[in-house]
Amino acid sequence: MPKPFREDTIIGDILHKWTVQEYEQHERGWIWYLAMSVLGVILIAYGIWTNNFLFSLIIILFAIILFLQAHQEPLQVTFAVTELGIILGSRFYEFSEFKYFYIIYQPPEVKTLFFEMKSITHPLIHVSLLDENPVEVRQSLRKYMTEDLEKEDEPLAHTVIRRFKIH
Repeated sequence: MPKPFREDTIIGDILHKWTVQEYEQHERGWIWYLAMSVLGVILIAYGIWTNNFLFSLIIILFAIILFLQAHQEPLQVTFAVTELGIILGSRFYEFSEFKYFYIIYQPPEVKTLFFEMKSITHPLIHVSLLDENPVEVRQSLRKYMTEDLEKEDEPLAHTVIRRFKIH
């Protein structure tokens, strides 16, 4: 379980530190909005036609969330690799909480650091590398945790979200 990060939290020396956006903000043109609106109307109509009103409600809520998110700037959060774990925003994760990490580096589209948690209730943590040197970050992390060298592509869900500019 991540700990709240405060000034008195024991973290060891900071090895790497940079600021990332809370989520990736995409540039969406009018064609994207038109296509998503048509898709949304079709899915809502399908839900009504099959008497699955909960499905239609979920699609409506999803559209509202996407709209609100598109008109809000993502927060800038600090990410740091330390000797005892990682800091992501206001949370400190000890290395013992992770199964492994891996880096998917396929510039310019994908430059991401992934952390797989041991707990099944916690999601996959992903952090954009931005202009950080992936080799240096990798070498630092390998001193403290296992790297999964078999991962060569980003997870399918992340690919879909990035390509369709959903999040």
